[in-house]
Amino acid sequence: MKKKLIKGGLIVNENKILKKDILINGERIEQISNEILNPNGKYDLIDANDKYIIPGLIDDQVHFRDPGLNHKGDILTESKAAVAGGITSYIEMPNTIPQTTSIDNLNRKFDIASEKSWANYSFMFGGTNDNFDEIKKLDKNSVAGLKIFLGSSTGNMLIDNHRILRKIFLNTDLLISAHCEDESTIKKNLNKYMSIYDDDIPVKFHPKIRSSEACYISSSNAIKLAQETNARLHVFHISTSIELGLFKNDIPLTEKKITSEACIHHLWFSDSDYEKLGSRIKWNPAIKSKKDQDAIWEAINNDKIDIIATDHAPHLLTEKNQNYLLSPSGGPLVQHGLLALLTCYTKGKITLEKIVEKTCHNPAILFEIKERGYLRENYFADLVILDLNKSTTVSKKNLLYKCGWSPFEGTKFKAKIHSTWVNGKCAYQNGSLVERPNVKKLKFNR
Repeated sequence: MKKKLIKGGLIVNENKILKKDILINGERIEQISNEILNPNGKYDLIDANDKYIIPGLIDDQVHFRDPGLNHKGDILTESKAAVAGGITSYIEMPNTIPQTTSIDNLNRKFDIASEKSWANYSFMFGGTNDNFDEIKKLDKNSVAGLKIFLGSSTGNMLIDNHRILRKIFLNTDLLISAHCEDESTIKKNLNKYMSIYDDDIPVKFHPKIRSSEACYISSSNAIKLAQETNARLHVFHISTSIELGLFKNDIPLTEKKITSEACIHHLWFSDSDYEKLGSRIKWNPAIKSKKDQDAIWEAINNDKIDIIATDHAPHLLTEKNQNYLLSPSGGPLVQHGLLALLTCYTKGKITLEKIVEKTCHNPAILFEIKERGYLRENYFADLVILDLNKSTTVSKKNLLYKCGWSPFEGTKFKAKIHSTWVNGKCAYQNGSLVERPNVKKLKFNR
């Protein structure tokens, strides 16, 4: 197999943008240099002039629904959509059927991914009120981390036993990622709106029911527990301005014990969009005000928030279109998250360097992922070539999600993903999937 030479691209990597050539040998980057010659066509040439090259994205929070919820999505369909969106590695969540709360079920998911995935993969192991013995058996190099639900969501994996929660925090070296919403506050708010609307609550009240107060109470309590137990805590999908005071930006990421993530939907949509999009933008935690959104953007740029992810969580439209109480929370995002961020770049909300830091470098640092997340010699050749002179319009006919819809339908993004490369192989190019790459289980430097 001939080596591949990507010439003339602007590499966005490690807080710099430089014109460099990249030579790929098999699955890895062999050389990055100002100019690499190609005498007598020795290498397969990929022309990247006028284009940007970034590391493949590492999405630290996706729900691909395999196994047991395959009518919504599965590892095959959703990883294809992820690759089309520039995601070359993902960490998938445990609230499937059966739940990933036993080592046997974890191994089953690894087997499925090895056979079906188009992107590199790892999984979160779910913590519950009654699986502490399974958590103790985990090899810290076998999974990305632990996921705990401190607020109910799809799959009903809520941990409400504080004694067990403290025991988990005290007895694991793994990073603990948490969904933080206070259940008692949510129930109180829900009862208030049910007393007014019965079971016909307008979806616009979702951010009032799953309120900023509910988020803050839960995340602040989780952080307090992590500090008391010296655990490593990562707070998923920050949605409120009030929570941002809980996080620091005055120390390097490698030294942080408490970290946080923002998601695409909280950066793009606000509560003013409920009138048009309704339950299509119903997520947990809820999409909130423009003020909250602006604060989250500021926290990304000043490094209080460490990672940007998708929280891709597909449901069928027939499920989403039910009344508020029955409509599940979540939506499909992996195919369009990067395009949304690039469009935000054109609007001056974020730099290209910061996009790469939050979606590529920092997930690799935080989860201690080996040889990915950067464009470096001897690292795996996971990369994305971007054309910022072209646009992408989202329509049903170009969706790859199994659920068949997107909250972005009709949106014209001011960028195009030219190609996505996974372990040295072009998996997606010019709007089409090319060939399934030789994907791998993520390895960790632990």
